Amino acid sequence: MVDSLAQSRRKTGTRLTGRIVLPGSPTYNKARMEFNRRFSKFPRVIVFCRRTQDVVHAVKWARERGVRLRVRSGRHSYEGFSSVNGGIIIDVSEMNKVQVDRKRMVAHVQTGNPLARVYRKLWNKRVALPAGTAPDVGVGGLALGGGIGLLSRKYGLTCDNLLQVKMVVASGRFGAKTIIANKKKHSDLLWASRGGGGGNFGVAADYTFRVRPIKTVSIYSITWRWRDLEKVFPAWQRWAPSVTNRLTSTIEVAARQVGTIVSTGQLLGSAKELRRLIRPLLRTGTPVKVIVRTVPFIEATRFFAEADLNLEPKFKITGAYGFHPLPRDGVRVIREFLSKAPNKHSSVWSQSLGGAGSAVSRVSPTATAYPHRKAETIYELSARWRNNREQQRNIQWVEKFRKALSPYVKGDYVNFPDLQIKNWPKAYYGVNFARLKKIKRKYDPHNVFRFAQSIPVKSFRSNSR
Repeated sequence: MVDSLAQSRRKTGTRLTGRIVLPGSPTYNKARMEFNRRFSKFPRVIVFCRRTQDVVHAVKWARERGVRLRVRSGRHSYEGFSSVNGGIIIDVSEMNKVQVDRKRMVAHVQTGNPLARVYRKLWNKRVALPAGTAPDVGVGGLALGGGIGLLSRKYGLTCDNLLQVKMVVASGRFGAKTIIANKKKHSDLLWASRGGGGGNFGVAADYTFRVRPIKTVSIYSITWRWRDLEKVFPAWQRWAPSVTNRLTSTIEVAARQVGTIVSTGQLLGSAKELRRLIRPLLRTGTPVKVIVRTVPFIEATRFFAEADLNLEPKFKITGAYGFHPLPRDGVRVIREFLSKAPNKHSSVWSQSLGGAGSAVSRVSPTATAYPHRKAETIYELSARWRNNREQQRNIQWVEKFRKALSPYVKGDYVNFPDLQIKNWPKAYYGVNFARLKKIKRKYDPHNVFRFAQSIPVKSFRSNSR
């Protein structure tokens, strides 16, 4: 039964504001498109919000009409959680102001900014925010889920540098309001916004981040042939967490068809120091290409972004954490799966997070919603393709790969969501899930902000979707 209050609200009705795109509009197809083209959804309306009030109106509009909503920043949700059939997409990508207060070393960043823009605007003031590498990822989703990148071991995750968030939350039965979460007010929501994942509690409109002074950094890239896998991967895993926390590094093993292993990294220090630090890697196997150079920080962000460009449009990705180096059998699993990869666009990527006084591991697992503080590395297993007929094979390969590697790794990163994981609350949130559920019930009791793996208001059943 719809009560009389609902009837009267529907008669007056909140109007959508901002740039509104409807089916039939010439820009609709472009506007509904996800970064992962594996998903093709048809929303009833897409509203591109230009200010916080547009977001408030969109949430009210959806609630008054009982229309499902999704929140979208950079469109990078790996499982298409930021899109919906027949509902409203609240797109915040046009909310993209960045202001730097160099005196206080903080930046006010609106939620729709892609990382490349954030880096560029901050670089103008010679400051940086620890964040990811993909240039078109939205800062909104990235920060809320954690945010790992090549400054992580020295300066922590993106969410560790989050001081305040302005968020539009559901209010009453059909309303919406804006609240500010920081250490003094709504501190529980700030806690949840540091690793609790995007789109769970409301629509983040803008953030206040602590930023760091930056000028030049030194970067490296070492390439080996595939036959060195059993030597290189264990050597990198031992070395990466033990080296100074001013150096964060990655390793990627490509499919056998490509036949390369590449390690890259960034040091807050000189090229001379970096050459000395990477010596253990240079002595391992037979490197076929080595680059070491000192560059302005903004150039380093472009160097690391290159790996995220010109990728196949459809993909399946899963993630996991390494708390110890993979044993020989674990490395063998990598060799076996990448020997039989569905195509040349499959790979395993890993980044160092912990060890040697790392800023990530110095934080307690319960101090923020991001629980994986003691992990030494993170893994991303990925398969990419273009034609739909390849889809099933690629998805199954990733699923089997994850299963085979599971004895040696733990959990998953909420920004690498995977619908195949049955007990995802434990994988993403570990010890923090119960507290996140409590905060969800407080700020979103009617479960307005929900999707396939959103934090539930009621008790969780691992087979529910």
